[in-house]
Amino acid sequence: MSALPLAGLRPEVRDSGTSLGLMLAVVLCMGLARAIARKQLHRPAVHAFILEFLATFQLCCCTHELMLLSEQDSAHPTWTLTLIYFFSLVHGLTLVGTSSNPCGLMVQMMLGGMAPEMGALRFLAQLVSALCSRYCMRALWSLGLTQYHFSERIFACQNPIHSDLPKAVITEAICSFIFHSALLHFQEVRAKLRIHLLAALITFLAYAGGGLTGALFNPTLALSLHFMCFDEAFPRFFIVYWLAPSLGILLMILMFSFFLPWLHNNQIVNKKE
Repeated sequence: MSALPLAGLRPEVRDSGTSLGLMLAVVLCMGLARAIARKQLHRPAVHAFILEFLATFQLCCCTHELMLLSEQDSAHPTWTLTLIYFFSLVHGLTLVGTSSNPCGLMVQMMLGGMAPEMGALRFLAQLVSALCSRYCMRALWSLGLTQYHFSERIFACQNPIHSDLPKAVITEAICSFIFHSALLHFQEVRAKLRIHLLAALITFLAYAGGGLTGALFNPTLALSLHFMCFDEAFPRFFIVYWLAPSLGILLMILMFSFFLPWLHNNQIVNKKE
């Protein structure tokens, strides 16, 4: 019995399979590049820059394709959430040791886990990678692998903000606060379980905030996905996708490093009295 030829599949199924194959190919290529970098690069600064670049590139490219898939199959949000969960697991397994998010770097620097110079170097790698991923996806989409791939799309502003500015800011700040709080406090959980918990949390945040802002809570990812929107309405997008996640991080640091310990110490003092 012969296998069903790819040409015999429905166009939607064939296009979805092609998009998934493209994302997995990006993951495999970045994994190979990381393995080579670990063996060949011995200077800590260069090594850190390249690994952060590759991690951000993988995240941005996969999210570009994932957003395209979600827009074409918007009537079935469960499928999109399943893909978000799956690729969150993939990124969690493959991008160990990198943050791919300026907010993650901010947390590490504020808590003394990373030198400012190394944080600035990794941040530069993230910015360069975010912009490079746009041009890579443009080149891939220009090949017309699916009916949804056309390079002109990447130069159009697909506005993801579907609420007023205060609500959008609150959404991104809360998502950033919750995600990085979990990231910080799941460190004691076993690695296999931690990856699943974080993937589930990302999927939940995407479901809860996706209709308002896309629930990105990652400034460099937002820059890669919506670069043209930043060009057309820079103040609005800068506030929502850069300042709001940073505000969430600052609130998290203040709460867990200052407010909660202060409250705990006050309770102990009151009990003694």
